[in-house]
Amino acid sequence: MTQTDDPKTLMRSIIQRIATGPELSKDISLDEARAGMRAILDGAVDPVQAGIFLIALRMKRETDDEMKGVLDAIREATGHVVADVDDVVDIADPYDGYNRCLPAAPFLMPLLAECGVASISHGAHAVGPKFGVTHRHVLEAAGAPVDLTPVEAAERLADPELGWSYVDQRAFCAPLHNLVDLRSTIVKRQVITTTEVLARPIHGRKHTHLVTGYVHKPYPRIYAMLARHAGFDSALLIRGVEGGVIPSLRQQGVCFSYQHHSEEQSFEIDPTALGIEQTVRSAPLPEDLPQTTRPGDEIAVAVDIEATAQAAAEAGLAALDGAKGPTYDSLVCTGALILWHLGRERSLEVAADRVRDVLDSGRAARRVR
Repeated sequence: MTQTDDPKTLMRSIIQRIATGPELSKDISLDEARAGMRAILDGAVDPVQAGIFLIALRMKRETDDEMKGVLDAIREATGHVVADVDDVVDIADPYDGYNRCLPAAPFLMPLLAECGVASISHGAHAVGPKFGVTHRHVLEAAGAPVDLTPVEAAERLADPELGWSYVDQRAFCAPLHNLVDLRSTIVKRQVITTTEVLARPIHGRKHTHLVTGYVHKPYPRIYAMLARHAGFDSALLIRGVEGGVIPSLRQQGVCFSYQHHSEEQSFEIDPTALGIEQTVRSAPLPEDLPQTTRPGDEIAVAVDIEATAQAAAEAGLAALDGAKGPTYDSLVCTGALILWHLGRERSLEVAADRVRDVLDSGRAARRVR
């Protein structure tokens, strides 16, 4: 084997360059980042070296090419399926979940399906650094299937009675899911956290659209760059609560979007312009939730996962049945953003009214039950 053919030799070479301190560390190429990450996914290198690779990239700050290379490796290890629909909206919430509010985003998919938009979400059971409540937890509590194969998930999109689905990382990219324990040991956020949401496991026949969230200012450019690299025809990037796709319900926010692989553009969203008048940023955690602790963890806010997921499921199903409140308004806000982004409505205001009509009818709730 040449140096580039042998994963262990390659990883040794990479680590020697990227892990030499803040002034001497060197960047690696896209191909090297792809090969290094692929060796990790294949289990071809020692877990200690895998951890050094991930944290050293983070410490020196990943370049665009390094992030693209890691994403390429993840996409090569992902099972991809084309659904029997023209367009698919890929809702990519943070895999490490929520721990400060009740997640409303898991109920965007049945809402969008009732509006004629096929959509998916994807995630995992528990991922650091937050180990919060995920789409999987909430949808499972709501009685929706969460252990579908990618083929089964894609088939649901073409079913006129369903039109949406969830697919778990364990099902579409097991090698990546197998790194959960390693990532927990590393503690801090790594490049995987940024790139895994762009795996794009289910495609539309013609177009696939990314909807994801961010908090920190550098990330819209990064996500847009990676989304174009992954082949998303359009992207909607929302400055959301806890990095998710639901923006604050009580203040103006900034979103970014691109169409047809073009450069991203920013725009502002004002919840009051959509008829949303809330005193809270998001659906709050119920005060009577059981308290829990996470020994030795000073970063994550510990919530009782099962009880919080159940509360989120009840709030989400009630909102799909027309019950007014923060979860209802969360669905109105992001649902309107998505419909407008896709060109399904001429303005955000009209899109918000359409979403309210669907929620008030209760029809979307039947797509969950």
